[in-house]
Amino acid sequence: MSNRKTMIRFFTIADYEEEEIWLREQHKKGWKLMKTILPCFYIFESCAPEDVVYRLDYKNNTEDHDYLQIFHDYGWEYFNRSVGWLYFRKPVSNADTEQDSEIFSDDASRVDMVNHIVKTHMLPLLVTFFACLLPNFIRSVEGSHPFADVFTVIFSVLLLIYLYLFVHCGFKLRMLKKKYGDNR
Repeated sequence: MSNRKTMIRFFTIADYEEEEIWLREQHKKGWKLMKTILPCFYIFESCAPEDVVYRLDYKNNTEDHDYLQIFHDYGWEYFNRSVGWLYFRKPVSNADTEQDSEIFSDDASRVDMVNHIVKTHMLPLLVTFFACLLPNFIRSVEGSHPFADVFTVIFSVLLLIYLYLFVHCGFKLRMLKKKYGDNR
């Protein structure tokens, strides 16, 4: 039996809680996450099955040594960074209370993270959508180039993917904000 495996799983920026649960389940099965590779590759290493809490925090490369030291002081292992997300884990046996298995001290901190995701991930994607993808889609529809139909199909597929992701992520991020008490 190999001591490493790669799994493919896609999570959007709004699915981070589902990703934490999935990673915990993998660890319970004897596979601890070593690293992630964009867009959806997870590299695991064989380990003794254990109940380990995984937590993600979105910092978009704004964290510093002091930030990581605080987590270390509270027993969290920092082990991976991917597209602005920081990955932490801690054995449940090291958590004395339920709060010890959380990286956020309050719901306002969670709302701040969701707002940070919107500002640094969703807004740039919207700009890209309206500045690049949409005009090129319109140009391909109106074009008379021999490959205009091919480009129209390509841009149509990209347009549908973008729209789905905007609706999915926007809805989920809004629900997360409501869940954590921000009703704006």
